[in-house]
Amino acid sequence: MSDSKMTPEALRALTLEFTSAFNDNNLDGVMAYFTDDAVYDQFDGQPATGRDAIRAAFQPQFEGAFGAMEFVEEDLFVDADARKAMISWLCTFDTKQGRAGWRGLDILHFDESGRITQKLTYAKAKQPLLNAVGG
Repeated sequence: MSDSKMTPEALRALTLEFTSAFNDNNLDGVMAYFTDDAVYDQFDGQPATGRDAIRAAFQPQFEGAFGAMEFVEEDLFVDADARKAMISWLCTFDTKQGRAGWRGLDILHFDESGRITQKLTYAKAKQPLLNAVGG
C-alpha cells in the first residue's frame, strides 16, 4: 500500500456517490469512478477488464434493458487503510408482474486517488427474484 491515506469518511462518501450515480442512471458518472485498467467481476463470475469492457457490461442496464433499477443501501463497511469498501444492497425494479429485486453486495477497491481499481459483485441469486420486494 502507498503512503497515501484515505479517511473512512472519504471512502464512505465515494462509495455512496458511486452508488448514487447508478441510481441516477448516469453511465458516464459511474465510469468516471473507474481507473483505465479496472476490473469488474460481475455477479455471474464473468470479469470485464478495462473501462471499455466495463462500460459494455453496464450498457444494457443503463439503456433500460432491465427496467428502472435502484440500489438501496443496506450496509456499508469501509477499511480506509486498505482503501476498500463493502456495500450491501437491495436492487429493485418494476416488471409487468410487479416489483422485483435481489440482494447483493459490492466490494470496491480504490487507488490512492479515490478511483475504483476493482468492483467485485456478489448476488444471492443467478437471476432476479420476482416478488422479493414487499409492495
